[in-house]
Amino acid sequence: MTYLVACLSTGKGTWGHVSRLVNDGDWEKIFLITNDFGKENFTNTKQAEMIVVDSRVGLEELRDNIKNQLNGKLTGTEVAVNVISGEGKEHMAMMSAILQLGLGMRFLALTKDGIKEI
Repeated sequence: MTYLVACLSTGKGTWGHVSRLVNDGDWEKIFLITNDFGKENFTNTKQAEMIVVDSRVGLEELRDNIKNQLNGKLTGTEVAVNVISGEGKEHMAMMSAILQLGLGMRFLALTKDGIKEI
């Protein structure tokens, strides 16, 4: 099984995509990068750990916040990543944090044929 790290932020219809990805996949652990609103309002049938961030801070501070909250929680050599939700700044910070933790990334998305690596 694989760990999933996904952004859960802004974008019309993106929460539905993330929800289906979370629920349809066979994940060892799920980490969702979100804000306070996402933590309070996103519901799904599987347990996901919310990594709560404030995207109004600078890029390096955002990256460090994500890195510090993920540090020690991810094992193996790579994680599944989804960036369908959110903005470029959040995506850059998340990907940089994962790389700085020494992990590779596989980009996964929900398609009409199910979950696929992109």
